Amino acid sequence: MKILFIGDVVGGPGRRILEKRLRSLQHEHDIDFTVANGENAAGGAGINKKAYQELLDSGVDAFTMGNHVWDNKDIFSFIDQGAKIVRPANLPASSPGIGCAVFEAGGFSVALINILGRVYMPGVDCPFLTADHLLKTLSPPTPYVVVDIHAEATSEKVTMGWYLDGRVSAVIGTHTHVQTNDARILPKGTAYITDVGMTGPRDSVLGVDKDAVIRRFVTHLPTRFEPAAGDLQFNGVILDLDSGGRCRSMETINFMEPSF
Repeated sequence: MKILFIGDVVGGPGRRILEKRLRSLQHEHDIDFTVANGENAAGGAGINKKAYQELLDSGVDAFTMGNHVWDNKDIFSFIDQGAKIVRPANLPASSPGIGCAVFEAGGFSVALINILGRVYMPGVDCPFLTADHLLKTLSPPTPYVVVDIHAEATSEKVTMGWYLDGRVSAVIGTHTHVQTNDARILPKGTAYITDVGMTGPRDSVLGVDKDAVIRRFVTHLPTRFEPAAGDLQFNGVILDLDSGGRCRSMETINFMEPSF
């Protein structure tokens, strides 16, 4: 089985490059299931129904989120209406949506779990114990389990990879928007990368207009952040899993498209 996990999609630029390139990439690599982190898909903060539908139409099968999950209030109108969105599982139990879901794809069942880190992030339940609980109660059970650890601290992400090695198919880091050079398969068969990267404006600061971010750092004054213009980048990873859910190979995707 082959799974494509796409790094944080930022605003309209991220949606445009997926609309143009995703179907051909899926065909080229014989992808069975495609996941995208969508917490920045609408204007760079949160997701709304329009952005969600555009990404579905482009070929995304399911979405993970992160600490910006509630930034666009439109999400409340559809997250509990059968949306293919998995929000952080260690948010309060009263939060809308779900933190773990099983999807059907090409005759396979794939479990998708979204976990939020705690270091330098909003206070949430323990990500490690939350993962333990979800794996014990996963229904229906499946060998194909992908975990998005949305966290700030590299150490927390690496620890989650080792903690879940052999128990899940992949631990994919998101949130910091810069693809790391440490993609590997851990000893017990779990694919790991500290950060899968970002899909959106290339000449930017994490997808945001660079001049606005420079002003914020230099002046320390409030500055409105908007997605940048210009050339686009596509970041992701392709996982090739065996019948037992172990990862046979992991390929990083990192290419650029001229602005269009």
